[in-house]
Amino acid sequence: MGKQKFYDTAVVQERAILVGVVTHGEKEAQTKEYLDELAFLVDTAGGKVEKVFTQKMLKPERATFVGTGKLEEIKAYVKSEEIDVVVFDDELSPSQLRNIDRELGVKVLDRSNLILDIFANRAQTAQAKTQVELAQLQYVLPRLTGMWTHLERQKGGIGMRGPGETQIESDRRIILNKISLLKERLRNIDRQNETQRKNRGQLIRVALVGYTNVGKSTIMNMLSKSEVFAENKLFATLDTTVRKVVIENLPFLLSDTVGFIRKLPHHLVECFKSTLDEVREADLLIHVVDVSHPNFEDQINTVNETLKDLGAIDKDMILVFNKIDAYVSPEVDNEEDDGKLTLEDFKKSWMSHDKVPVLFISATQKENLEEFKTLLYNKVKAAHVARYPYDSNLLY
Repeated sequence: MGKQKFYDTAVVQERAILVGVVTHGEKEAQTKEYLDELAFLVDTAGGKVEKVFTQKMLKPERATFVGTGKLEEIKAYVKSEEIDVVVFDDELSPSQLRNIDRELGVKVLDRSNLILDIFANRAQTAQAKTQVELAQLQYVLPRLTGMWTHLERQKGGIGMRGPGETQIESDRRIILNKISLLKERLRNIDRQNETQRKNRGQLIRVALVGYTNVGKSTIMNMLSKSEVFAENKLFATLDTTVRKVVIENLPFLLSDTVGFIRKLPHHLVECFKSTLDEVREADLLIHVVDVSHPNFEDQINTVNETLKDLGAIDKDMILVFNKIDAYVSPEVDNEEDDGKLTLEDFKKSWMSHDKVPVLFISATQKENLEEFKTLLYNKVKAAHVARYPYDSNLLY
């Protein structure tokens, strides 16, 4: 009897490098912030970043995104270090993807493709899976040609078309049919969800919104005492979760939505708009901000831009700065003492210039939660009284 063979079935972590371009008018610090976020995306997808390549250019190279010299440098590193995947921070055109893939000979992804991969891995419900599949097919459709370069093409006119071209046309037809089916499926799911929302329409609705990984799900768990999945990863929550919450004598519905992010692929924004109906139809928004993040103001702007796209920017809102336990005082030039902006100074500066109510909490450490609940109660009560002025069940 021969020796028994054992095979290692552990998933091998893919080794990745990141590529970004510092374009005219963009600061290097901003590019670094984008690439740090891209590294977090790679980590969320299960990869390991080995090196980051950047290049200053007026605009990305039309054929290969980066210059030929930089591409040669990347190619040499990929070969010597046995890199598995190269990730570009911006969306690559079909021709760029094809040219870079041909030159490097390893898996090439752009930011959109990476986010789609994470969404595909995180999708749990039928709606989320359908939305992600639709976005993936819309991303793949214009890039089909590059997927058939391994087939020989016969040149010539009528009667001389190669097998690759035939296959591409066949695949394009299959994908277009699948896209139509998925869109119809989403319309049916939307109709079902609309019926559900109408059935619970009598309660005031509150939606948690914010950048990805700011602690929305942790706040959801704290307020509703439910177990919504929360972890230190980007897009931990894809599906909108709705829970009934009661503060004192007042019940309302609280929903946790997918986190927003910069440079979110257009296909995903379109496909997930139906999921964000909870935001559009909410009576009150809780905009959660990670105060410990060095570029939280950029994140606030990204969320506000997305809310504007959804037509929800003018809704009643509470701005909640979360993770105050992890706050790091930034350097400030005009401070006379030690050049640091303390948390108290920071609170005063935001509470003085913002039009919406501002709160500072730590959901994990349960700091200032009673103040948060009181403000939330008053806001929900005001909305309830405005809608049902003769409700005798509510004690005033």
